Amino acid sequence: MQFGLSEEQRLIVETTRSFVEKELYPHEAAVERSGQLDMDLVREIQAKAIEAGLYAANIPEQYGGAGLDTVSWLLYEKELGKANYALHWTCVARPSNILCAGTDEQREKYLAPCVAGEKWDCLAMTEPGAGSDLRGMKASARQDGDDWILNGTKHFISHADIADFAICFMATGEEETPRGRKKLISAFFVDKGTPGFVIRDGYRNVSHRGYTNAILEFDNCRIPNRQLLGDVHQGFQVANDWLGATRLQVGATCLGRAERAFALAVAYSAQREQFGQPIGRFQGVSFKLADMASEMKAAELMVLEAGWKYDENQATDADMAMAKLKASEMLAMVADEAIQIHGGMGLMDDLPLERIWRDARIERIWEGTSEIQRHIISRHLLRAHGA
Repeated sequence: MQFGLSEEQRLIVETTRSFVEKELYPHEAAVERSGQLDMDLVREIQAKAIEAGLYAANIPEQYGGAGLDTVSWLLYEKELGKANYALHWTCVARPSNILCAGTDEQREKYLAPCVAGEKWDCLAMTEPGAGSDLRGMKASARQDGDDWILNGTKHFISHADIADFAICFMATGEEETPRGRKKLISAFFVDKGTPGFVIRDGYRNVSHRGYTNAILEFDNCRIPNRQLLGDVHQGFQVANDWLGATRLQVGATCLGRAERAFALAVAYSAQREQFGQPIGRFQGVSFKLADMASEMKAAELMVLEAGWKYDENQATDADMAMAKLKASEMLAMVADEAIQIHGGMGLMDDLPLERIWRDARIERIWEGTSEIQRHIISRHLLRAHGA
């Protein structure tokens, strides 16, 4: 089994790391303290990211992206993940892969401008009453001739305020299942400015300052049938086909943040002296470092193995769930211990540790809570025994 990186992968890591340190780190403090991204700055960094070949790196080459294989993409995401989330996500955007599932006309209208940095997309699934149970969504779409009429509310929709359009998942019918009637879901493109479609400010978030969420409201919002993404009632199928690796993306960014926090903890442990010696010589600190390093290594191996299996068409839902679960819970532990090692200074915003600690909390919730990941894993294990 080959664990080493190829020359191309090493170049991707080095290029991305250099870009993050040079172009993103200098702006972190301003974004963290203001909670806002200046769009002139976004455009400036965006242009540099495009020039460096780092923009839309997740999109296949045939659609204008960098076409990275999954492992290379995760290594790239790991480096980006070390920076403030709003900066790296907005300025070095990775359009949703689900845009590739559209028709030629839809890809020309929606995907191509996102790859070129001319537009942003947002994905709208979650509702006030439907988070993990997406089939419980109440937002609906009904067909009216050659149009669809959308009604309902979505919330926690990331960066919808700057998005030019939303990819919205709506209930379009029901079906009988062994567990009762369940919603059938379809996906639609909805352009900003469409009558009946309103974007409202979302909630103030302890994590990812500058990376906003919004509330989307649909009131008899009429859109043409050509804005249906995929087939009617096949929204989940489209999502499963094209959004499968998003949990690995979360895992990879967790790896990056943990690595940054850990590096600070190790350096501080070697430099900070108490009672006449570096604090790293005390078992209370040295054992923390050993545990942090071990957890980080385990999480990295799980994320990269799942990425390799994904490219080999061998990855299961359990592989993805294990990687996301391990990486997100590892980050919480590493961030907390790094602050503990730094003492009071760890909580001051002179260092990125308090930001990493705050940001770590959301990773165990979005893209499937830790509880949902454990459910997926245990279900996979029990199915082999017919349970």
